[in-house]
Amino acid sequence: MTIRQFTPPTTFDTVAELLTQLVGDVDVLGMELTPSTAFHEDLQLESIDLVTFAGILREHFGADVNLAEYLAEKDLDEVIGLTVGDIADYVATQLARRG
Repeated sequence: MTIRQFTPPTTFDTVAELLTQLVGDVDVLGMELTPSTAFHEDLQLESIDLVTFAGILREHFGADVNLAEYLAEKDLDEVIGLTVGDIADYVATQLARRG
């Protein structure tokens, strides 16, 4: 009998999966989501898309994950350079605070 060990998804995996609700299947788009995938440059997402994604994250993780508040602390260049890894790190930090 083989015992398989369950490996829970990482925060990045979950954020990437939720992102596909917004952008669709990235395999179809011919790309792979990595921590360095940029929202604007790679995924061609605009600020309105980040607002939509904020709602998706809040629905999944709860009110502790407030992407709009996180983005409000950033300047325009930081928002434009935002990566999937940045969002995953933010989510992980917020979830760790929740404890």
